Formats: sequence, C-alpha cells, structure tokens
Amino acid sequence: MSGSSPAARLQRLFEGHRLTPTQRRIAHCMVRRAADAPFLSSVELAELAGVSQPSVTRFAVALGFDGYPALRRHLREVAPAGTEPEEAGEAYNEYQQAVRAEIENLQHLCDVLADPAPVERAGRLLAGSRPLPVLGLRAASSQARGFGYFAAKVHPDVRVLDEGGSMLADRIDSARRAGATALMCFALPRHPRETVDALAYARDQGLTVVTVADSAFAPVAHHSDLLLPAAIGSGLSFDTVCAPMLLGRVLLEAMCDGLPDAQARLEEFDVRAAARGLFVE
Repeated sequence: MSGSSPAARLQRLFEGHRLTPTQRRIAHCMVRRAADAPFLSSVELAELAGVSQPSVTRFAVALGFDGYPALRRHLREVAPAGTEPEEAGEAYNEYQQAVRAEIENLQHLCDVLADPAPVERAGRLLAGSRPLPVLGLRAASSQARGFGYFAAKVHPDVRVLDEGGSMLADRIDSARRAGATALMCFALPRHPRETVDALAYARDQGLTVVTVADSAFAPVAHHSDLLLPAAIGSGLSFDTVCAPMLLGRVLLEAMCDGLPDAQARLEEFDVRAAARGLFVE
C-alpha cells in the first residue's frame, strides 16, 4: 500500500468491515487526518472524532486488531519512509493549511480514480435514466444545481431536487413515473435526515442511487447502490468541497461518454448561444 496516499490506504483498510455509526465517525476522522493518524493517541483521536476513548478501542478491535496500539503500529509500518506528524501550523497560517488540506483531498481523489470502473458504471447509469433526478439538500444543494446545470446541456431531461419538505417524495414519484431508472445524489455534512429518507424512498421505488459523499462511511452509504467518496476540508468555519465538485465534473464526463448525441447537443447550444448573444467574449 506504500504507493498511494495516506487517505487512500486508510480507506482500503476500512473497506469490507461492518462499522457502527460511531465507528464510521472515527474512520471518517482518520481519513480526514490521514497524515497524522499513525501518530495520534487513542485519547487524541477520540477528542478529534468526538467519541469516547473506549469507542476508539472497540473500533480497532472491529478492524481485527488486538487494540488501538496495534492499529497505530500497523499504520506506522505501512506509512512511507520518512513520514512524520504534520507540523504545518508552524509554517503555514490557517488559510494556507485549508488550501493544503484540499490539495491532499484532490490527491486522494486522483488515487481513487486510478480505477475508473465505478465512475464509468455511474456514467452509464445516469446517461440511461430518462428523466434524471439530481438530489442535493442544504450544503449539497449547490453541488446538485451545478451538476444539473451542465448535465442539462447534454441530457434531455434533468430534474434538480434541491429543496426538502413534503413535496420531495412527490417529485421522486413524478420522475419515476416518467421513466427514471437512476437518481444522482450529492450528500455533504451535516447530512440532513431528509436526504437519507429520500434515498431510502427512491430505492423503494426502484431507482438506482448513485451518490457522491464526503466519505464511504457517510450516513447515506446504506441507501446508495454506488457511492463515490470525495473528502471535504474542515479547517475553516465552513467546509470546503473542491473534491466533491471535481468528482461531479468527472461524472459528467463519464455520462457524456454514455450519451451518443452529447457532442451534437453541445455544438447546438453553442450555435444558439452565439445567435442570442448570451456571452460576452
């Protein structure tokens, strides 16, 4: 595992284990602090994740280790030579640290995309759904709207679902009756209960759910047929979401590959835009 990023190695370590919500929280915290994880004490990790110290011990046991010291020892053994705890606070201000964290998130996404199969499968599912509902509530609403804006340039019927409430299930029903076979979801912290409920309902109605979430251990994981993780930054007062946004654009590219008339639609739009003088060149 030495040839990939710390976050990617942690993701692979956690895959395949049935973790409780508390344990998923610890796993998510470790992925977000991947460079520091091999050097954190159980007390420090518990404080960062907002859980109890015994929960950290149970988490390590759930992964197959005798206890947390054994887990930490394993992480140190697989870390690249010369890896040390980050001391970025001494050299970078808080704004720079936020940027560096996003760079690491993007590097992790790059590592994940070394296997393009999940994204390619997602692209086919989204391209084949008529209509294509795109869900994103609260913090994820801008991701859903951005995806929907570009998807509508190549897909004949995109329906953005960016508001909750009692009408949300009705709009999912409407899309399903119109022929939808898949639903695209963006899910970001803090995860609204309505998003989880909407995904469960969509699957009950027979839709295949493709989700971009901040972690493979997010609450929406159990209600997604295909979950694509993209880490977020949490160093500022409000989360930064460069990796989820980029993953959304990658999915759009994969979806275009599944739409034979995508290029023709884009060219047609350019012609109409020029005729209407939409853009200032």
